[in-house]
Order: sequence, then C-alpha cells, then structure tokens
Amino acid sequence: MKVLQAYRFALDPTPRQERALASHVGARRFAFNWGLALVKERLEARARGEDVEVPWTLPALRREWNRQKHVVAPWWRENSKEAYASGLDGLARALQNWSKSRKGERKGRRVGFPRFRKKGRGRESVRFTTGAIRVDDKSHVVLPRIGRVKTHEPTTALLRRIEAGTARILSATVAREGGRWFVSFTCEVERQPGRPRFPWRVVGVDAGVKHLAVLSTGEKWPNPRSLEEALRKIARSSRALARRQKGSRGWHKARRRLARLHARVRNLRQDALHKLIHHLASTYGVVVVEQLHVAGMMKNRRLARVLADAALAEIRRQLSYKCPWHGAVLVEAPPFYPSGKRCSRCGSVKPSLPLSQRVFRCEECGLVLDRDENAARNLAALVAAVAGSGPETKNARGRDGRPAARQAIPEETGSRHRRMAG
Repeated sequence: MKVLQAYRFALDPTPRQERALASHVGARRFAFNWGLALVKERLEARARGEDVEVPWTLPALRREWNRQKHVVAPWWRENSKEAYASGLDGLARALQNWSKSRKGERKGRRVGFPRFRKKGRGRESVRFTTGAIRVDDKSHVVLPRIGRVKTHEPTTALLRRIEAGTARILSATVAREGGRWFVSFTCEVERQPGRPRFPWRVVGVDAGVKHLAVLSTGEKWPNPRSLEEALRKIARSSRALARRQKGSRGWHKARRRLARLHARVRNLRQDALHKLIHHLASTYGVVVVEQLHVAGMMKNRRLARVLADAALAEIRRQLSYKCPWHGAVLVEAPPFYPSGKRCSRCGSVKPSLPLSQRVFRCEECGLVLDRDENAARNLAALVAAVAGSGPETKNARGRDGRPAARQAIPEETGSRHRRMAG
C-alpha cells in the first residue's frame, strides 16, 4: 500500500548556508505579509464600492505577485521562487480556513482572520516542492538554491527506500526549532501490509494524566510529565530573558536557551508517545480508544496544563495512521461512553464517579479495581459491538452506543474477537 510518510533530519549547515536558510524563511514571511496587505487593501476598496478583484486563492495571489515582484521586491532573485510560493500558499490556506470557519464548514474553534507575521514569532519554516530536492548520500541532502547541506544524523532510513524504488520525495520543509535547523521530507512510500504480533488480541486503552495510558491487560505506561519536570528551568530562563535588553547579544543568547528547553520538553513528550503507539499498533490486532473532548477538558484551569502536557489527542491521531501500517484495527468509543462509571464485570453503571476516587468499587458484584484499568476493560469489551453482538452496545440510558470503527474487523478474526470481548 502507498502512504504519505515524513522523514525528519537535523541539519548542520555552514554559516553561509545558515544565512541562506534564514533568508528563505524571511522571504516566505515577506510574501505572506505582502499578500495579506494586498488582500486587506482590496477588501477596503470593495467596501467603498469599487469594483476590484480580491486575490483569495493561491493562483490569484501568484498572478498578483508575478506582476508586482519586480517593484515590491527587486531582490527576489536572491532566494528560490519556492520561498515566495510557500508564503502565498500559507496565506491562501489561512484565508480559506477563515472563510470556512465563518460559514460553519470547519470543525473546531472559530478561526480568526490572518494576521501579519513577525520575525522571531511563530514557526519559522519554508517549503520546497520543485527544484533540486534529494538525499545525496548518508550524510547530505540537497535543497534548491541552498545546495548540499550536511545532516547531523544519517539519512539511511530514507536513502535505502529511495534506492530500492519504494519511496518518492514530494516536498521538503526546512524549519528552525530550538535554535537548530531541521528538514522534513514528505514522501510517497510503498509499505508492505504489516501483521501485529498477536492479531487475535483486543486491548482497551484508557489515556490519562496520572498514567499516560492504562491497558486492559493491566499494563501501565508512565507519563513522562516533561513540562512539569522542566518548569523550574523554564521559569529561571524566562526571568533571565526578561532582564536582558531586548535585541542585545545577551537577549538573543537567553532566548535561544529558553527555546532549547521548550524543544527538549516537546522531544521527550513525542518520544514517549511514539513508543507507546508503536507498541500498541504492532502488538495487538484491535486497539480501542475513547474520543475524548480535549478542548472541553482544557477549560478546567486546574487541569489545563497537565492535560496539555499529556497530549491526549495526539494518541488517537497517531493510532489513526499507525494501526493500518501494522495491520491493526482502530476502534473509537463514543465521546460520552461511560467507560469509567461502568463495572467491567457485571455491567452496572454508577450515576457519578468523582475524579478523586481512584479505585472503582461496584456495589452490585463487589468488584474492586483501579478505575483506569476498569475503564480500559470496558473499552476492550466494545469490540463485541463492532463484531455484531448486541447487549454490549447499550449505553447508560439504554440507547445504542456502538463506536465508529476506523476499519471493519476481518471476518477470519471476528470469532476470536467475540470470544475475547465476551
């Protein structure tokens, strides 16, 4: 099967190449701000009753840029044309998201109108889709107008696939994060359908804060709490940055130190998540998770920081594409399925269960169990609903609460799943 997969490598550019990369990032920002100023100017002219065209799409923005680039940016030849196209593409996407959000056609929180980009604020990146984009050898990549750049780590994982003809590079995105440069290659990869280690096993996954995940098998994955561990260092570095004169050499040095701390927090979190998801997708045939309403949970100011540090929504997002890679099936329980309040032995549902009660005690059958493990067992039992059985699909109000599965359970393993769930 063909899938889209990204390969990310750290770069070790020379000082000249680093200046060229920064110039391309600045060119992208310039094109974005120029296009946004043009759109606002045309919208104001239309509000005054003038009959003018508002460049709202990428082709329209490109036409306007090609007409005016010799005047507004006479230095445009110093950078690749992809830098300016990347900025205009970002603006077109932002305008489209704002328009769809305003019409109610976009899920999630309402998106505001695009704002001007400022140097040093937000993500600094540039995307290349045409030109010389390739992996030269195990330690070098080639980028348009930048040339041959040394990588900090070997590119063997991608190079072998390209040489074997099972991968094709579609684009390359260069970004500066934590004071370092990275390149991400978006590739079309031919992957052989995988097979989990235990394709007949079903596992329920209860994601949380105390533990990153508790499985129905009783296994518990610790939460690294990378942000909480680094809060003191981040606070100290933030105070050091505030004491420096803005724009001075010491200010830039303190700013880079703070950025490296935040990058380390993100890397530790991503490392723990990828290890957990790989274990689930490559071990079990069916993985059952909840559709958590994380945006609503984040409104609790007492839990918002620890919830953001746990990245609960990222678990479901990674499972959605890693399960097909390894031949596993992902089943998502409904958002309000009472997995935590239901007894995994007799099926009775409690009217309420405060978060302070970490042990589930059933008054009907006398079950005493960790509440997270009890919830994971209930999630695993939901596979019977997808396989076709009936009693387990009823929720607390007696209504049909069958989850929407990412894939149908294979017929040859359906009987095994029913026995495991029953």
